[in-house]
Amino acid sequence: MRRIIVPVLVALVAILALGTAVVAGGSSSTVTRARLERSLPAAFAHLYVQQARLLGRTDVTVASLHPQAMCDKHGADVADVGPGGDWVCLMSWHDPQVPMPPEGYGKFELNVHSNDCYTAGGPTKLTGFLTITDKSGKEVTNPVFEFDACFDPQGDNTATGNSFPSLTNVTSTTLTTDAQGAAALQISCGTGSQGCTGTVVVTAGKRTLGEMRYSAKEEATASLALPAPVPPGVKEVTFEVRPDVGVGPSGPVTLPVQRR
Repeated sequence: MRRIIVPVLVALVAILALGTAVVAGGSSSTVTRARLERSLPAAFAHLYVQQARLLGRTDVTVASLHPQAMCDKHGADVADVGPGGDWVCLMSWHDPQVPMPPEGYGKFELNVHSNDCYTAGGPTKLTGFLTITDKSGKEVTNPVFEFDACFDPQGDNTATGNSFPSLTNVTSTTLTTDAQGAAALQISCGTGSQGCTGTVVVTAGKRTLGEMRYSAKEEATASLALPAPVPPGVKEVTFEVRPDVGVGPSGPVTLPVQRR
């Protein structure tokens, strides 16, 4: 797969000189949340403008995008420092033709190396697929599908203060009940700040089965026991997520009932 390489304030000589000083994965690593939160939006913005020009658009500029990122390494219980393939960054930007989803950001997965470079891949619903059709009708590589970039290992390491809410998702695809109608719902809490808490209202047809409270850390899952059995003959159950902390699905989620 072809990737776009973007050098961002990094010199090969400097990397080689610093290589022996970096402790991979340790607290002394030059790979930090703050540096990634500054580097990723800068690299992405330049490539996004390249994509826009390929599509014949001139209404998008680096300055007009106003990109911001919040990065996290492997959830709430791991320090946000050190190389690895477990970095996730949430990023927002402004493009009138590509509105952000209801949660307000897209999710990028990063594989960050100890040489202060990384590979980033974003959500195709916002950035597009591997190839795009340019303004002349040719199939060309999409600059923002997946790209490589680097950051200055001596760059600003002060906290950016960027923050996005975690997204609560219903991860169950069916609702499996036992002989008495009891069942459980699986939910997940995505990358973000302060985790996910709230209430899920459960409805079977026109009958409300009750409410379930949930609380989960970022990048964690939870199983919620339904507050009442699913009545016999009910084929679908609807769940409405009402978050207190974080954000929820854009609308109610309806699942088919499967009986054991």
